[in-house]
Amino acid sequence: MFKKPLADLKTSAPLRSSDRRKLKQRVVETYSLSPEVGDLLVPEGLLTQKFSTHVNEHGVAYLSSESDPLWFTLGKGSDELIPTVYTLWKYPELLPFLSTPSAVVPKLIGGADLMIPGVVQHSPFLHPNQLVSITQYHSYPKLGPPLAVGRMAVSNDVLNRSDRGDDVKGKAVHVLHTWKDHLWDMGNGRKMDVPAPREVVEREQAEGATENDAKQQPVGGIQEQIEDGTGAEDILGGTQPEASGSGTQTQPATDAARPVMTTLTPEDVSHCLRSALLQALQTTLKSLPPPSFPIPASTFWSTYILPSRPAYALGTNGLSDSNQIDIKHSTHKTVKTFLKAMAKEGLLKLKESKGDVLVTAVYPAHPAVGSHRPHRTVQSVGAQREKAEERERKEKEAEEKKKGEIQVIELWKPHGSTVAWFVAAGKDTSSLYTMPDIREIFNTYVSSKKLINVQEQQYINVGEDPALASAVSAKNEDIPEFMKREETLKRIRDHMQPWHETRVFDIGSGRADLHSFRYRKGHVRPIFVTVKIRQGRKAATLISGFEPYLLQAEELAEELRKLCASATSVTPLPGKSSDLEVMVQGKQIKAVTDLLISKGVPKKWIEVADLSDAKKK
Repeated sequence: MFKKPLADLKTSAPLRSSDRRKLKQRVVETYSLSPEVGDLLVPEGLLTQKFSTHVNEHGVAYLSSESDPLWFTLGKGSDELIPTVYTLWKYPELLPFLSTPSAVVPKLIGGADLMIPGVVQHSPFLHPNQLVSITQYHSYPKLGPPLAVGRMAVSNDVLNRSDRGDDVKGKAVHVLHTWKDHLWDMGNGRKMDVPAPREVVEREQAEGATENDAKQQPVGGIQEQIEDGTGAEDILGGTQPEASGSGTQTQPATDAARPVMTTLTPEDVSHCLRSALLQALQTTLKSLPPPSFPIPASTFWSTYILPSRPAYALGTNGLSDSNQIDIKHSTHKTVKTFLKAMAKEGLLKLKESKGDVLVTAVYPAHPAVGSHRPHRTVQSVGAQREKAEERERKEKEAEEKKKGEIQVIELWKPHGSTVAWFVAAGKDTSSLYTMPDIREIFNTYVSSKKLINVQEQQYINVGEDPALASAVSAKNEDIPEFMKREETLKRIRDHMQPWHETRVFDIGSGRADLHSFRYRKGHVRPIFVTVKIRQGRKAATLISGFEPYLLQAEELAEELRKLCASATSVTPLPGKSSDLEVMVQGKQIKAVTDLLISKGVPKKWIEVADLSDAKKK
């Protein structure tokens, strides 16, 4: 939604105290918050600012006194308040969550929606159109901070099917706003560090928690539908709302500061172990051929019961994780006693031989197996986590391979009319600066000099500062009184001297080789890959301009000779004795481009042209 700059940003205006109180009341009622939390999320000194997105959707942003966007609405006349990432960092429990691997986060920031296969964890009781936050996945007991806000595209049942291993495709969340998008950039987010992951704690460690407080604790890191729904609404954070006709109902949050886990009673553990056996009878044991029996009790336990334990269990005191589901913590105390109890119930058949217990048969047709509600198991959670980590590892490797060995950085040096402005800003005039560096210097300068236009904050009063006015003024042009922020930055950059740096990285260590970087004056020039007709009306592909990227002509020619199975040659570039040109026979644009990209040359710095057809005409 905000992946591109806002098309129209109006002037911000202070929000009246009465309107701020109404706004706070709406937030408190919508998200079931205490007045104290309402004051935290809707502070004094709010500003309102109307905007239009790049797709011409109108909205209103509510900004803090520091200009950080805290809430926004989308659509003309809409009164649904959507929290920003700034707000969720203040109060992460405001929305239910879904977590995704770190490799997916840049794609979300780039404007992509969250797909179902990318969901590793999620809160329960999710429904379409519900507002949710998206976090980066961390292994239990950690929960990552919210990095995006969106609407559910599917229900909790669809995600549960994916959790159980079904091949479910499609979108899980329609993303509205992310960390580092253009709504985020309206605030001071560049100076903020991403919060550390939160930890799920045992209920006994929650200081000062009363019985009533315990019922209000939200659940974080829930990865499956609760096996037994009785009383789940209380334990999972109060009443869960039904989806409204407009599809804009949100799930109430709770007053708790962080999620908690509980301790299971021996009866709870025994119930979970029985559920694990029923789950195994429904799945793995159901298809087991008769010759597989008898099975030693220890093998039966480790192969079928332990992997089928529920990842999370709803016990007498609330939710707990699978680490507590152990035979020693149950009422049975031993595997032998547990299996005998299950045999007495008719779920399996046992035989004792020389002091050892053997499982001779199982009964998947038992009524208890048919009525068992499937749960997400320890095995499925582990498999999905491994799958997510493997996918993340492969995506990182692909990204590293795509980046390759070469990195080109555009730089600018103070020059001419901009030197005085850098001196006024207290910066070294002999240094080279990236565009983010220049932007940061500029923002600090105009803020400290109070040059931001009061009525139109996207404008800078450049005429009030001689150094800045000189830096942005064109030749034979009157000094402008004010100018748009982006235009001011563009003029400063254009009046500076362009440079660029080329680095060659050691892929094995991920560090730059200090002997393989080079600074050059001037703009970055692309590598030219051109197909021409040469003598005998044969096509040849010519490569030139590769020297700034620290590529060697002879090595490039040798690799292309093997890759294209064609003759290659290296000759001086006509008119430039210091530069070389590599020639490979045939139309080899794709092969040459792929080779350059594999070496790390960014695609935008490769310029191709096929002049062979024009020559024939």
